[in-house]
Amino acid sequence: MRTLAAGSLRARPVCAGKPRGQGFTLLELLVVMAIVAIASAGVVLSLRDSTASDLERDAQRLAAILESGRAQSRMQGTPVTWRAVPGGFVLDGLNPPLPPQVWLSADTTVGAVLQPTAPGAPMNGTDRLSLGPEPILEARAVVLISRSKPAIRLQLATDGLRPFAPLPVDTARVTTQGATP
Repeated sequence: MRTLAAGSLRARPVCAGKPRGQGFTLLELLVVMAIVAIASAGVVLSLRDSTASDLERDAQRLAAILESGRAQSRMQGTPVTWRAVPGGFVLDGLNPPLPPQVWLSADTTVGAVLQPTAPGAPMNGTDRLSLGPEPILEARAVVLISRSKPAIRLQLATDGLRPFAPLPVDTARVTTQGATP
């Protein structure tokens, strides 16, 4: 049966009973490829190194605790010191005293505590970190290391005025006791 399409000059046969060609159209293939690309990007982004993220989470928590200890030291007018203990850390000098804190990840450990031994002196490794009560301190830093992957490190540092902040460790500049370069 022949029909005339609007705007055409000749009649076209209507394919009645003739099967449509087998296969996919270009548009269908592009849609499937886009879905696969989005799904694979989501998987790749979710596979972030958990060791690095655990260490970063511990560093951010420690930065907040150090700033809190620093503020309480200034408020109370008493010296507060931070020290590492196996599996965690302690803030000494607070009233009321805090119990020993544990790391969020059992893989986190302290590589070094860096602070000058005298004003203007270079940074030396020590086992304690003085947080006050002076409002302006010397530069201080704490290096956190992953036990399972010692190459993964973060350094919490302050210049004495600004708050403690996590920074990547430049292994060429950090030479400390207990930390492997």
